[in-house]
Amino acid sequence: MPKIAMIGAGSVVFTKNLLGDILSFPELADAHIALMDIDPERLRVAEIMARKVAAAVGASATVSAHLERKPALEGAHYVINTIQVGGFEATLIDFEVPKKYGLKQTIADTLGIGGIFRALRTIPVMLAIGRDMEEVCPNAMFINYTNPMAMVTWAMLRGTKIRSVGLCHSVQGTAHMLARYVGVPPEEVSYLCAGINHMAFYLRLEHNGQDLYPLLREAAKKPKIYNDNKVRWEAFKRLGYFVTESSEHFAEYNPWFIKRDRADLIERLSIPIDEYVRRCINQNEWWERNKAAMESDAPVEVRRSAEYGSLIIRAHHTNEPCVVNGSVLNAGIIPNLPEGCCVEVPCVADGNGVTPCYVGPLPPQLAALIRTNVNVQELTVEAALTHQREHVYHAAMLDPHTAAELTLDQIEHLVNDLFEAHAEYLAAWFA
Repeated sequence: MPKIAMIGAGSVVFTKNLLGDILSFPELADAHIALMDIDPERLRVAEIMARKVAAAVGASATVSAHLERKPALEGAHYVINTIQVGGFEATLIDFEVPKKYGLKQTIADTLGIGGIFRALRTIPVMLAIGRDMEEVCPNAMFINYTNPMAMVTWAMLRGTKIRSVGLCHSVQGTAHMLARYVGVPPEEVSYLCAGINHMAFYLRLEHNGQDLYPLLREAAKKPKIYNDNKVRWEAFKRLGYFVTESSEHFAEYNPWFIKRDRADLIERLSIPIDEYVRRCINQNEWWERNKAAMESDAPVEVRRSAEYGSLIIRAHHTNEPCVVNGSVLNAGIIPNLPEGCCVEVPCVADGNGVTPCYVGPLPPQLAALIRTNVNVQELTVEAALTHQREHVYHAAMLDPHTAAELTLDQIEHLVNDLFEAHAEYLAAWFA
């Protein structure tokens, strides 16, 4: 009976989807699901929901709930991480403080000044989870869903001995979207996708051996399709390959789209400034509205999601291999990206764990663009692991969007302001 610990289980919708996927596999139906969250009320509701999911799929799972981490991790075979350190309040700081300097953001959870400080407050918690795992479940596989994916996975793999892989849904989600754009069944599309999390590209995209890129170029001429993803179509037009993450994400990973003095550009490309703040508010409101329904006797509806987590667990548990795209350290997998950085590439999951597949060099324009993001990630991880504050300034100075909008003096003052605003979560920096 595998034990699966879920850290940050109070993210009820995501937990529900992952549990539905896991427990619907007969081989995992008797798993011990150990839920852990620091919020007692969210944990209570998550436990109710987990039992409902097990009942809905006819699983005989054991469900336990824990406010403390170590009891949840004790003897675990798999650990799924979905934490958000600081919650909505810290996220709001990541947006509001930069606004005082005229710096606009859309999501701020992956790169940019928001992504840097999200990493700085998240990585210490990740390392603490890793240390606990080294003590009570050293052979467990750590499956991370928390952003900034590349930075926290990189830090986890550098700073602990735990087997780790980072998972996202942008690769498979965007592949389905592109299939819809060109009118072919998603399950019949094959692809090779590689790069870094949120900035991977479809190096090959085919349907029954036919290259789909010519059809995509034709599809982009249709206003309804172009308007659905304006930023990504603009990038595709110039780079020649389609990127995995959404337009609102990609808009802030480069210096081209969000300009303080170009409101017309932001409007023309439908760039949703402050989008993640609105999503957080909506999610919190949804939870409050639906808590009563989750607590009632009404059954829950369970549908399989597109998440990779359950596929990896089943593949490892049964030694029946599957292929997923995961975030791992670059050990010659993509030769024209820095050795040791965190790349997102095809991986084979089986009884041996998660093994990345060799990709080879990326087209030079893609590698060059990705390296601008890796620079920021590397400096942020180095800062988080060594507490060298100057590397936080360096990361912000080299961030494509921040550097395009602010002077060096402004960047320095902004970093100082964010350190003060996040002091509760960055205590080690003030010791």
